[in-house]
Amino acid sequence: MPCLNLSTNVNLDAIDTSSILSEATSAVAKVIGKPEAYVMIVLKGSVPIAFGGTEDPAAYGELVSIGGLNADVNKKLSAEVAEILESKLSVPKSRFFLKFYDTKAHQSQENAQCLHALHQVLSLDGMAPPYKLKLHWQEL
Repeated sequence: MPCLNLSTNVNLDAIDTSSILSEATSAVAKVIGKPEAYVMIVLKGSVPIAFGGTEDPAAYGELVSIGGLNADVNKKLSAEVAEILESKLSVPKSRFFLKFYDTKAHQSQENAQCLHALHQVLSLDGMAPPYKLKLHWQEL
């Protein structure tokens, strides 16, 4: 499942974030070649960010994907996401940085299996979703 995390110092209160999420989902799916149903986008605004010594509009992103990434894909995806941020949030393309992580399937699968196992245990305990637990991920 590709996951694009975007943080910006732009305040999102008056912004149509649904269009940003939708366009970013389509862009990631199209460029990486994965179904939109598997793409996750996280958008955080009003994050303190200084880029080049100023706090002018800027953004930082991280994309994690199980395969599908290479130099050409990364370049195309950076350009598409930068275009979305510039048109929707007025973040200049020169003030956006995107980092890529190509992970292995077993690394994500282990986390999914842990969550599935936790769900099973809580269900057996008679707890119904939503569970009021704080989960902390730890690198093993």
